[in-house]
Amino acid sequence: MTRIHPTAIVEAGATIARGAAIGPFCVIGPEVVIEEDVELASHVVVAGRTMVGAGTRIYPFASIGHQPQDLKYQGEKSRLEIGRRAIIREHVTMNPGTAGGGMITRIGDDCLFMVNVHVAHDCHIGNHVIMANNSTLGGHVVIGDFAVLGGLSAVHQFVRIGKHAMIGGVTGVERDVIPYGQVVGDRARLVGLNIIGLQRRGFSRDQVQGLRTAYQMLFGEGGTLAERVDEVSKQFPDIEPVRDILEFIRADSQRGLCRPQGVNGG
Repeated sequence: MTRIHPTAIVEAGATIARGAAIGPFCVIGPEVVIEEDVELASHVVVAGRTMVGAGTRIYPFASIGHQPQDLKYQGEKSRLEIGRRAIIREHVTMNPGTAGGGMITRIGDDCLFMVNVHVAHDCHIGNHVIMANNSTLGGHVVIGDFAVLGGLSAVHQFVRIGKHAMIGGVTGVERDVIPYGQVVGDRARLVGLNIIGLQRRGFSRDQVQGLRTAYQMLFGEGGTLAERVDEVSKQFPDIEPVRDILEFIRADSQRGLCRPQGVNGG
């Protein structure tokens, strides 16, 4: 059965599915959709055109779906979609999209957002992403599956972070981070591959070794990056994680690529 505490405010028009639990002093806006088995602990505000996926848990004082912190926002009917089984801890803020970014902020399944995380307008976050305490995203950021953002990290608007990447704590990310990469620094620099993450996710020895070799070739000396990408593509046509990195590098980017310290463009 659906449980709604008598002190909660659920505005007319909101959709609350079976099995949901709305705790004390929560406020649910008229265009919100709460799916099955969602739990709002207490003092949670869900506003705007927001959909909260089944099995999600939201903790006190989270602010979900209020208008974006973007001066260009003109009240357009944009949306926020949160996937299934998310854990959204205290004081997390998530904003919907804008007309300049596709009108939607989308979050995948099985993500963890720790205390004080901010997800800005028009971000697209994959599945199984972890954002640690006080990590923040600017607008239009794209994050791949299984990426991990350390505490107090900050990501510049329009940056892409590839799948399985690891962002160190207190890191400022101004440029794109390759899949499986690891970055640290007050201005992020690439320091290698997220080997521990790869091992935990069950990647084979051959895949990890192929990634190591491909990484060394891509960010070594000699030739341009485009030439090195072509060479790696020829040498590792059958290793999927290597293909992921090559496709990421070849894709359009507004921010450029995060590289190891001392490695220039080209």
